[in-house]
Amino acid sequence: MSGKSTEPVGPDLAQGVAMEMLRDGEILEGHVGEETVILVRSKDEVFAVGGTCTHYNGPLGQGLAEGDTVRCPWHHACFSLRTGEALRAPAFSPIDCWATELRGDRVFVTGKVKRPSPASAQDAAGQPKDIVIVGGGAAGFAAAEMLRRRNFAGSVTILSADSDAPYDRPNLSKDYLAGSAPEEWIPLRSPKFYERKEIGLHLATTVSRIDPNQRIALTEDGRSFAFDRLLLAPGAEPVRLPLPGADLPHVFTLRSLADSRAIVERAKTARTAVVIGAGFIGLEVAASLRARQIEVHVVAPDREPLEKVLGPELGRFIRGLHEDHSVRFHLQQSVSSIEEGRVVLEGNEALPADLVIIGVGVKPRKSLAVEAGLATADGILVDERLETSSPGIFAAGDAAEWPDRITGARTRIEHWVVAERQGQVAAYNMLGERLAFSDAPFFWSAHYDTTIRYVGNGRNRDATEIEGDLAAGKAVVRYLSGGKTVAVATVGRDRESLRAAVSMERDLAAAPAG
Repeated sequence: MSGKSTEPVGPDLAQGVAMEMLRDGEILEGHVGEETVILVRSKDEVFAVGGTCTHYNGPLGQGLAEGDTVRCPWHHACFSLRTGEALRAPAFSPIDCWATELRGDRVFVTGKVKRPSPASAQDAAGQPKDIVIVGGGAAGFAAAEMLRRRNFAGSVTILSADSDAPYDRPNLSKDYLAGSAPEEWIPLRSPKFYERKEIGLHLATTVSRIDPNQRIALTEDGRSFAFDRLLLAPGAEPVRLPLPGADLPHVFTLRSLADSRAIVERAKTARTAVVIGAGFIGLEVAASLRARQIEVHVVAPDREPLEKVLGPELGRFIRGLHEDHSVRFHLQQSVSSIEEGRVVLEGNEALPADLVIIGVGVKPRKSLAVEAGLATADGILVDERLETSSPGIFAAGDAAEWPDRITGARTRIEHWVVAERQGQVAAYNMLGERLAFSDAPFFWSAHYDTTIRYVGNGRNRDATEIEGDLAAGKAVVRYLSGGKTVAVATVGRDRESLRAAVSMERDLAAAPAG
């Protein structure tokens, strides 16, 4: 989702607007010349900032102002209205700040102002000199970027098993796979970024062992990297089904950019595809392959797609979106074997398949933590500050399991934005802060022209409430546990998703520490 440039809308803010047009906490979208600018009044202050999100050009004018911040309606990036800084992923670049002037009863935007630099890392005894990050995905990149943004002067090293520099993984199953996004969109930053920020990025580098006592990370090629602080952000790997034929050359899983490239290449000549699994990745792959005019069959044991996460009502709605695009579902069924040119189901029905994608989930990579003697369960156990059982070693992202203040239970979530924000919190804490990770989990999933946005954790829900009209593509689905809203999914109601996130964050902040 990139957004396209449009003609400026709203009033010309250089010509001024009446102060009475600015209601406390609401956003007024306008322009200065050809640039979109938003005005936000917060009590007696009026802020003016750029109106386009720096992540994927989302319209901040349709977002939500909360205190002295503004949030993007598309992917929930959060910016400071005072400094323009991107406070929370998935955006990393700041928005412009503009000066305002009150003349009589009118507010004028007079020009851009220089943004103040972010606060430097704490200058205190015990400040680390060497920070090593294991993993070049969402959490690892976000941590390294935040360390340098906070002006950390020590060494920052990323050890990534991936052969590609950190990239935008959500796009691999969406626009990039569909052929509507060029590969130039995929890297999170250019190679020059790592050079300029003096981040040591070591690609195709697998860490074989970490030694918490000696404070070193050892790689398979025999190198060692000393650390004062270590961030484990190894991510997760696809679950591979023990099926006959699963190793055939036309069978793929999707996790890396290399995986997506390989699928794209195969899709150039494929006419039929079978997707095994009706989760988010499987369905996004199905939509992307339909955009390439490939016949698509989806096989899954579920009664409805995504029913375990979103419930039967929203699952049926999503299935309908795909069926409207000629995707054929084979639900409550499983695969017995994969053969050249076809997939055989348990009931012996055979589906044509020039291309097969297995998308049945992922499992956390926690072997390094286990072998190092760190506490683990479903994932790598961390406290609220994302520190493991070994002081100075932190974990973030898909492999981290942290205490949820609301439920009192530990949780592990495989969402891109969660991983990025955990990487940012871990960066602060590796520099001596004591920040608890208290963001409401968020993800989005695109299905043709419809996007589902989900906030919270409804894993233990016991009731569901639907407001609006799902069939019309305008609805809010609330998931409750013991009468309390624990998660919210929205279709066509982006601002409601933002309000839900703010409400949950307030609850998290007010809840007692675990």
